[in-house]
Amino acid sequence: MLTFYTAGESHGRGIFAFLDGIPAGLEISKEAVDNDLARRQMGYGRGGRMKIEKDKVDVLSGIRGGITLGSPVLLAVWNVDFENWKSFMDPFSIIPGKELYTPRPGHADLSGAIRFGHKDLRNVLERSSARETAGRVAAGGFLRCLLKVLGIEVYGFVTGIGKARFDGEFDIMKRDASSVFCPDPAASEEMEKEIEKAIKDGDTLGGNFRIEVTGLPAGIGSSAQWDKRLDTMISAFMMSIPAIKAVQIGKGTLSGEMRGSVLHDEIYAGGKRGTNNAGGIEGGISNGENIIVTCTMKPIPTLIKGLNSIDIRSGAEVKAQYERSDYCAVPAASVAGEAMMIIAIARAILNDYGQANIDELKYAFDEHRRRSILR
Repeated sequence: MLTFYTAGESHGRGIFAFLDGIPAGLEISKEAVDNDLARRQMGYGRGGRMKIEKDKVDVLSGIRGGITLGSPVLLAVWNVDFENWKSFMDPFSIIPGKELYTPRPGHADLSGAIRFGHKDLRNVLERSSARETAGRVAAGGFLRCLLKVLGIEVYGFVTGIGKARFDGEFDIMKRDASSVFCPDPAASEEMEKEIEKAIKDGDTLGGNFRIEVTGLPAGIGSSAQWDKRLDTMISAFMMSIPAIKAVQIGKGTLSGEMRGSVLHDEIYAGGKRGTNNAGGIEGGISNGENIIVTCTMKPIPTLIKGLNSIDIRSGAEVKAQYERSDYCAVPAASVAGEAMMIIAIARAILNDYGQANIDELKYAFDEHRRRSILR
């Protein structure tokens, strides 16, 4: 089984990702990982932190000569901003000046302080910060190399910011040319205008992004147990991204408005489908169609004007304190969404076809792919 964890604080030394269970012999492209990390830092509406950090992956273990060893992999994305914060974030000796006592509505500040018993809310926000997704994206970029060997691709794009919407086809060139990662120039312009209005008002915006998986054959996942269902794994991984409030597979909530005769994807010769309303998953198992998942991200809870809050020391009502943040991070979240989808798919495959060597895994997976094609 693939094991995946992250560690690190927003203004600490760095963000780290731990991966175990990856077969030996897999060739890793550092350029591919760094490219994903760079995309995570882009997007119209990002804040000042992105002007400081220039994220690159640093491999601390598990790879030699660009090839996985089969041992645990530890990845680091160092925080350049730590130099400005080390006197406040040192593990053993800190100076006062960066404490936080007014929780921001919508953040983990207050609930986290209650959970862990912290008196300084910074102890919560440093870990709950979306900066942590740098570790996820590094791990996702790493495992993208594994899925590529198996003939599987994962891509994401923005389908909505504020009231601006896009419901067309994916085009990687147009997505990468867009400041909001939307593969449509007209919709991208409308999304930029939505963000500009929010910035002018000192407010924030959320939106939607879609993640699609191509090349995944039928038969991955299981209907035999709840935690082995592919949709269970994907939903949990996507929902874990900070600020995500809804995850939909295929038609999602629209399924409740459609009749069964219209919704369900009819099967034709060779197992082909006329539609893909199920989003590539039936009964917790991939059915050979593209996996399609749409996520909804709430507006970032850090606002310049500050919402009503309290001072946890006295209980007095005050305005929430402002911490440097973004106005809109939906484009960046779509990159984190790609990473989490990659990790979920890789985990599902390794659960079913775990092998010690990448050549053995590819052989077993290719055999599965051949069996999944109806003749």
